Amino acid sequence: MKNNSELQSDVQNAMKWEPLLNAAEIGVTAKEGIVSLTGEVDSYAKKLCAENAAKKVIGVKALVEKIEVKFPNSWTKTNTEIANEVLTALKSNWSVPNDKVAVKVEDGWVTLSGELPWNYQKEAAKSAINFLSGVKGVTNNITIKSESHDAIEKKDVENAIARSWSVDDSDIKVSVSGTTVTLKGTVESWYQKEEAGRIAWNTPGIWHVKNDLEVDYYYALAL
Repeated sequence: MKNNSELQSDVQNAMKWEPLLNAAEIGVTAKEGIVSLTGEVDSYAKKLCAENAAKKVIGVKALVEKIEVKFPNSWTKTNTEIANEVLTALKSNWSVPNDKVAVKVEDGWVTLSGELPWNYQKEAAKSAINFLSGVKGVTNNITIKSESHDAIEKKDVENAIARSWSVDDSDIKVSVSGTTVTLKGTVESWYQKEEAGRIAWNTPGIWHVKNDLEVDYYYALAL
């Protein structure tokens, strides 16, 4: 098992391996699998890159992220300029239905709202603006309201997760209540947790996913 200093070092090295973060000064602390990130970066894309790099490290159970996005004065844009660029980016993304997403920008922070029938469309809306300059952060308040009225079958969700080569479903428990799917149990990595959630979100008729899976790399070693 990794101790705190080993996990801290692994996360630091993972971020150094990312070209986008080559010159970024990000502080890393680790305690019992919980990793905290602090510091400043000059783009929202770098902030996301640091988060994703940390999530991929074996042994990371949870992430506390306190990275701030601060731009040089020459990069500063007005909220109106950012809003126009966000609307253009959404309109040019074929995965996002036109005129279904509302945009609010306050001090460089973008908030998305509205209703869409599929979660992949919600994720596509956020991804479309992650790399826009001037964006300090994104809150994705888009809700899913499926157009399908078919009942969600628990076995369908279980089979879909089981078909994925990248997810060990041996300790994943699926429950269904109306339009909500809940995932519980333990997986070996943060990637597996997010991938199981992504697969569950592809279920026709779904409105909500409660991903309560715990991440514990050492769980498989103990079996």
